[in-house]
Amino acid sequence: MEAKVPAKVEEAVAQNERPVLAGTKAQGTAASASAEKHYVQFDAGPVVLETAVPGVKLDFNYGVRMTIPEGHYHVRFIDKDTSTILYDADASNCLVTSTKKYYINFRVELYKDGRFIFAHDLDLKGRNVHIKYPVGTLGDIMAWFPYAREFQKKHGCQVYCSMSEELAGLFQPAYPELKFIKPNTTPPDCYATYYMGIFFPATDRFHQPVDFRIVGLQLNIPFILGLDVVERRPVLLPSKEEREIKEPYVCIATQATSQAKYWNNPAGWIEIVDYLKSLGYRVLCIDKEKCHGIGRHWNTIPYGAEDFTGSRPLQERVDMLAHADFFIGLSSGLSWLAWGVGIPVVMISGFTLPLNEFHTPYRVINYHVCNGCWTDSSEEFVHADFAWCPRHENTPREFECTRFISAGQVEQTINRLMQDWHLDPHRKQAAPEADPIGSAGAAAAKPGARKKTTKKPAAAKNAEDKEIKQQAKGVDEDE
Repeated sequence: MEAKVPAKVEEAVAQNERPVLAGTKAQGTAASASAEKHYVQFDAGPVVLETAVPGVKLDFNYGVRMTIPEGHYHVRFIDKDTSTILYDADASNCLVTSTKKYYINFRVELYKDGRFIFAHDLDLKGRNVHIKYPVGTLGDIMAWFPYAREFQKKHGCQVYCSMSEELAGLFQPAYPELKFIKPNTTPPDCYATYYMGIFFPATDRFHQPVDFRIVGLQLNIPFILGLDVVERRPVLLPSKEEREIKEPYVCIATQATSQAKYWNNPAGWIEIVDYLKSLGYRVLCIDKEKCHGIGRHWNTIPYGAEDFTGSRPLQERVDMLAHADFFIGLSSGLSWLAWGVGIPVVMISGFTLPLNEFHTPYRVINYHVCNGCWTDSSEEFVHADFAWCPRHENTPREFECTRFISAGQVEQTINRLMQDWHLDPHRKQAAPEADPIGSAGAAAAKPGARKKTTKKPAAAKNAEDKEIKQQAKGVDEDE
């Protein structure tokens, strides 16, 4: 169904849009089926683009929106790609909007007194389009941003990306064709707006056509934007070429926004730090927080790791990661940042299945215990519950998904990574060669990162890594 709001146009806009919730992650609840589900709504402002019909305005800034003057009008919305009539009803002195706010290849038809008088097909070519990102999140933006350029390439439009200034500064060097604006600002003459996010409750089909728990964090976005559903890596460039830390090092990040994301093996990080140091590496912890938690759950920097924590600029993190041999982290923002830099990532996670994050050959999970609650469509994540463990909270099995990931399993993954990438922490520093999974542009911009032999690593031989290489090559050619 589509929404028709009778009233004066100004009142209709106000009635149609409830207060905006912070970000795009509206707090989920485990309410019963009989309870009302509240979905996020956004304030898209008034409809301002004029049509050839006096009194009728039209845009696509929150789904299709059409203001209708008083009279005997009839409105029809059509999804051209599926040949489906989405709305077909009389209208007078009201705002008519689609309930679906994600990308749909719309056709709008208007009739008056039974006669066809106006039609408009969505045409983004040469238009200003706003892709709106939430604030206060890192990994989500890293996952979702690459599709902005794909959308621009597909439709030939001018894309404006609204996000925090710091994140915009990270992306601008590699994406000069995109425009960046501050949050809560609107491009001039904005024809269409699309809202990036994973929307809660996960049954929200107004802002996303699929359940993100099934398709994964990143791949929810190509569904929202009507793009090919393929993984795309963001390109992040270091700001300087020189290597500040001469010795070989590995970066780790152990903190997260929910206890379920942590590696809850109490000895895990301590043993891994000791193991990396025994190999000859310096181990740098680059979390924002040295100690983080809520209530009875608190997590501190691993003993033996070098303290590079703090609220440091993200560009500084990118510069440090660019020269690391590899990164070890969780299903959290800094893992996505490291992936964007183009270095190998060891990801430790049990509450998500691998489909939720980017592909890495070095994913660590133990399937012998409870796992995958985040990607279970029968479970709804509760943001306000830091100790969320929906199946075993307050039982001896709480957080067993990562408590039973052993340091030995992670060590084996590290050994395989080092063999694949021909890494030797006792090597002499030398000029770098091509990065086998990063883009050529990113590799050229981060000299000194690692020494590799001319032989391709084994990891690059599997199909997924080849796809990443081809994609990265295509990015550079487009530039």
